[in-house]
Amino acid sequence: MKHKILIANRGEIAIRIIRAAKELGIPTVAVFSTADQHALHVKFADEAICIGASSSKDSYLNATAILSAAVATGCTAIHPGYGFLSENADFADMVEGALMTFIGPKAQTLRLVGDKAQARAIAKAHNVPISKGSDGIVNDAQEGLKVAKAIGYPVMIKARGGGGGRGIAVALSDDAFLKAFERTSLEAKAGFSDGALYIEKFIESPRHIEVQILRDQHGNLVHLFERDCSVQRRNQKMIEESPSMLSDIVRRKLFQSALKMAKGVDYVGAGTIEFLVDRQENVYFIEMNARIQVEHPVTEMITGRDLVKEQIRIALGHPLSFKQRDIRVQGVAIECRIIAEDPRHMFRPSPGVITNVVFPGGPGIRIDTHLYPTFEVSPHYDSLIAKLIVHAPTRLEAVKKMRVALEQFVIEGIQTNIEYLYLVMHNPEYIKGAVDTGFLMRFHTLFEEANA
Repeated sequence: MKHKILIANRGEIAIRIIRAAKELGIPTVAVFSTADQHALHVKFADEAICIGASSSKDSYLNATAILSAAVATGCTAIHPGYGFLSENADFADMVEGALMTFIGPKAQTLRLVGDKAQARAIAKAHNVPISKGSDGIVNDAQEGLKVAKAIGYPVMIKARGGGGGRGIAVALSDDAFLKAFERTSLEAKAGFSDGALYIEKFIESPRHIEVQILRDQHGNLVHLFERDCSVQRRNQKMIEESPSMLSDIVRRKLFQSALKMAKGVDYVGAGTIEFLVDRQENVYFIEMNARIQVEHPVTEMITGRDLVKEQIRIALGHPLSFKQRDIRVQGVAIECRIIAEDPRHMFRPSPGVITNVVFPGGPGIRIDTHLYPTFEVSPHYDSLIAKLIVHAPTRLEAVKKMRVALEQFVIEGIQTNIEYLYLVMHNPEYIKGAVDTGFLMRFHTLFEEANA
C-alpha cells in the first residue's frame, strides 16, 4: 500500500516529521493556519492546505478541519507531533474511524495514560514505584485535605488531565491547600476541560528523569536509555541531557519500571515514562507521555537511532529495526530550548519579526527550528522557536560545545533566552551536574541580583 502522511502540527516538529517521512519515501501534507501561510513546514511538505484562522482552536485544534484536509488530499495516516491533538483520544478515534492510521498509540491507551490518577493506579498494580498520595481523584477539597494531612506536607495538587507543566500546585499547610485546590481545579477545567484533581506527596529537590521506549505491534519492546530534564522553569523543561548522572543501580530500576509500565498499558509506538529521583535515589513514577517528546533529539544523538522514522514504521505495521542489545550509548548530548521570551522581564513572551538569524555549526551540533529571516513569531502559539543540541564524548566537552554554540547563535528582531542559557552553562552547580528541579529557581535569583 502506498502511504501519504498528513502532519497535524506546525513549527520545528512538523519539519522534523517531514524530513523523516521523506527519508522513508513517504509524501507529506502540511496543514497551516492563516498565520502560518509562509512557514517553513508549508514550504517543505509535498502539499499544503489551510485549515483555519490564526487561533489554535480554529486551526491546529480543529479536528474536523484536519480530517477533512487529510481526506481531500488522499492521506493514509496522520502524525500529530506533540502538543495540540497528539494525546487526544477522541481525535485518534476519529482518525481510525476515517480509515486512516493515527501515528501514535491507540485511543484506549491514550485514555488510560491521559488520566494521570488512573496511570498512578496502573503503575502501582504493576509494581512500578509511586509516591504516597490519593487512591485516584479526590471528590472535593475536604477529602483532599484529609489525604494531605495523612501523607504530610508538602503535597502536590495535580490535575487528572494535566500536562505541559500546568494544573499543578504545591501546598505547605491546610490553608494553603484549600486555596490551591480551588485555584488548580479552575485552572484544570479551563485548560483541560476537566477539573478533577488528585494528591501526591511532594518530593523535595528531586531529579526529573524520563525513559524513552519504543514498542511495535508485534510485541517487541525496547528502551533507549534516559534523559535528565531537571532544569525547568515553572514545571516546563528548558535544558535536557542524556545520559543522566545517576548510578547504574538506579538506572536499571528506571528501565525496568518503564518497561513494566509500557507493558501494563499495552503501549504501542514511541512513548516516555517520567520519574522523580530523590536525594536518596528512590524512584517515583510521575506520568507517561504518549507521544514523541520535544527533547527526543538528545536520545537520537547518543544512540544514533531516528525515533521519528521508527515511530512512523511502527504505526505502519513494521517491526522494530533493532533489538535492545543493538542500542548503545555513545557520548553525551545536551539540548537547550530556544524560546521567544525576555528573561530580564519575567520571561514575558516576545513575538515579532525575525530580522536576522545566524546558526552555529560544526561537528556534533544540531539545530531543529523553523526560523528564517523575515519569519514572524506569532503570539498565537508556543514560544519555542528552536532546539539547539550538542553531542560530545564527555559531559564537560558537551557543556563547552554548548557554550560556543550559544555564543554563535544570533537571533535579531525579538528577545530570546539565548544569553540566559549561556549563563546557565557557566554556573558551577550546573557544570558539576548537581541539578534538581529547583536548580533554575536558585539560578534565577542570582541572575536577577546580577541584573538589578
